[in-house]
Order: sequence, then C-alpha cells, then structure tokens
Amino acid sequence: MRHFLIFAVVLLTVSCGGRRQTVVEKSVVPREFPSAFVPWCLSFEGQHEWNRWHYWDNLNFKDTLFIAEIDSAKMVKAYAQYISILSSHPTDGAPVDSLMQRASVSRRMLDYFAWLGERVLHNPNSHLRNDEFYIPVLQSVLASPYYDEYERIAPTYDLKMASLNRVGQPANDFRYTLASGKTGRLYDLKAEYVLLFINNPGCPMCRGIREAITASPILAKMIEQGRLQVLALYPDEDLTEWRNYRSQIPAAWINAYDAGCEIRNNDLYNLSAIPALYLLDRDKRVLVKDSTDVPYIEEVIYRANKR
Repeated sequence: MRHFLIFAVVLLTVSCGGRRQTVVEKSVVPREFPSAFVPWCLSFEGQHEWNRWHYWDNLNFKDTLFIAEIDSAKMVKAYAQYISILSSHPTDGAPVDSLMQRASVSRRMLDYFAWLGERVLHNPNSHLRNDEFYIPVLQSVLASPYYDEYERIAPTYDLKMASLNRVGQPANDFRYTLASGKTGRLYDLKAEYVLLFINNPGCPMCRGIREAITASPILAKMIEQGRLQVLALYPDEDLTEWRNYRSQIPAAWINAYDAGCEIRNNDLYNLSAIPALYLLDRDKRVLVKDSTDVPYIEEVIYRANKR
C-alpha cells in the first residue's frame, strides 16, 4: 500500500526581533495491511492453499517502522483472517512456524507477532483459539536469542500447557467423583466415543453447549445407542454450586466433579478457558481438543465414520 504523509505548515511568531519561523510538522497516516495478491489462475482450492503459505508475502519483516504506523486493531483482524484460512487444517502448524521464522528477524517484530498470536490463538475469549497453531509461536520465542531466563518463564509454562492432550495423542487419565461418592476413571469408560465436557454451573456458554449437544440428532442418537458417552466434569471446589445445578445435566450423561482439584493441581488439562469440549475415540486418543463448537464435533465424528 502506498504510504502517504501529510504535512502541516504552522507559522509561529517568535518574540525575538519579531521574526516568523516556518515549522514543518509531520504526521503519519496509519498504514494498511499489505495484502498479497492471489494468482487468479488458481482454482478455489488452489487459492486457499496459496494463501496458507503466502498470506504475508507483501509484508517487509525488516520494516519495524510498520509496527508503529499500522493500526493494531486492523492487524489483529488481518491475523485472525489468516488463522481462519489455516483452520481448514486445524492440526497443521507448519504455516505458523514459517511465519514466525520470518518474524524472528528482530526482537521488535517477533514481539509483535507473538502478541498477535496470544490475542488470537491463546485468549480464552477468542473463537479461533488453537494450541496447535500457538505452539509454533511459543517455540519461536523460546528459540530466539532475544530473551533472558526470566522472560522465558511465561512462554515455557504456556508451551507446557499447550502441549497437553494434543490431537492424535492419548488424553490424560483422571479420576472423577459422582454425587453418590462413587468414583471412576476416564479410561474406564467403554464407548466408541467419549465427549469430555468441562463446565461450570451458571456459565451461559456452558448452558449453550449443553443445549446444543442435547439438540443434536446425531449426538442424541449415539448417546441413546451407547456409542457416545458424555462426561460432564466440574473442575472447581464449590460443590454447593455444582449440586444445585445437577438437575440441569441430562440423566444420560455422567455428571461428575474433580475431587481435590487434581486436574488443576497436576496440570492434566489446561483449564484457563471454560467451557471446553474434548472428543476422544475408544482408545482415548484426542480427536478434538478444547473446543466449544458442537457442529465441529459432529463433523469429526461423521468423517471418522466415513473411513
């Protein structure tokens, strides 16, 4: 995008000798994100794939002045659009890794793209939250020579948490407790699929997810057939609140809590964002991690059954 400068001429009267000086003040119009131009000859699928790898081609990563002159809100929007493109391959973090290598040309540029990643990929309120994409961001920060040992503490912990229960890997096992006091383990559940629903009583989004699961003809039929078990897990300490909310959980679900908050204390799951859905196969391998998207859960099950 062309960079425009506006010059304002201000005439100032100087008391010494009554002379007048002309001072030129420079103000900068915020730059726009330099979108890459997709080759028109490509198919729709080809354009999508091209964008996964070339979205940032028109950005000069050595131009740190760009960071000062760009509207950060627009940059967050551009980054979110990029992540939306990558979301067609939700477990492939390679394009993000390539981007972060380019951004590592300077600390200032790396800081900026790490901040963008935190805002879009790690923020609990972001609908584009994705640990598989955030892991390359953290790895690039930790691999760079720009940070001292104290600056590495937070990204080291975040990388540890992001690396928990990755898609394709076995989920961490844990013990849950029912209202009767009876206990069980995640790995003892025998079903084709297990849907772990980490939730809090009274949480509006939790209620929305619960209603979406019960309204799903696909999931409801699988629950009825015993092919899908839903484990609704309360991970916190206030059991009075949990007991008061028990009647809201469908009877066909397993409604349980984490006695002693072992999941949180032992860092078995990342509980920074609640609610969270984990879809597991019969061997307790993770098919969907930390999601709030019930239609996506349905899609993954549908694809798995088509194989």
